[in-house]
Amino acid sequence: MPVVIPKGVQVAIAAGAITAKGPKGELKEILNPAVKAEIKGERICLTADLESGRKVSAVYGTSRARVQNMVLGVSTGFSKVLDIVGLGFRAEVAGQKLTLALGKSHPVIFEAPKGVALSVDPKRTQITVSGSSKELVGEIAAKIRELRKPEPYKGTGIRYQGEHVRKKAGKTAAGASAGGVGAKK
Repeated sequence: MPVVIPKGVQVAIAAGAITAKGPKGELKEILNPAVKAEIKGERICLTADLESGRKVSAVYGTSRARVQNMVLGVSTGFSKVLDIVGLGFRAEVAGQKLTLALGKSHPVIFEAPKGVALSVDPKRTQITVSGSSKELVGEIAAKIRELRKPEPYKGTGIRYQGEHVRKKAGKTAAGASAGGVGAKK
């Protein structure tokens, strides 16, 4: 299955590496020696060297997906949205620094690496992580989420947009359903 090169993206193959340059930036991917790539018109065709081993199909599939993500990233980019849930929890961004108030005694400061842009909505409860590398965007979003994971009792914390957090029953709800069995009076 070939990878289609969109308009405005330049792709070059040299010494086992593919370089893509587009409006959102430039990315480079080093291919496994068992996978060969060539440009045919407006498509990148990847082929697997079947003589190099049994697990070539897995390496081929991964390589093809990474090249596809690279080409899409430099043309349109990727983004992940994080929701902040909790009373008094908020975020502010200044340049590459994200300042978070997460119910701790101090503000948490997170600095994003080059190639990733952070933005916060006007309500200051939604963070958008965007960039050309799907891998880097996902990694940074996971690191921000790790600062205050969703808590299972109240549901507060940082979560991905659309993520469902299963709430647990608290002590009082668990004791009431157990038929009054509990501590001695």
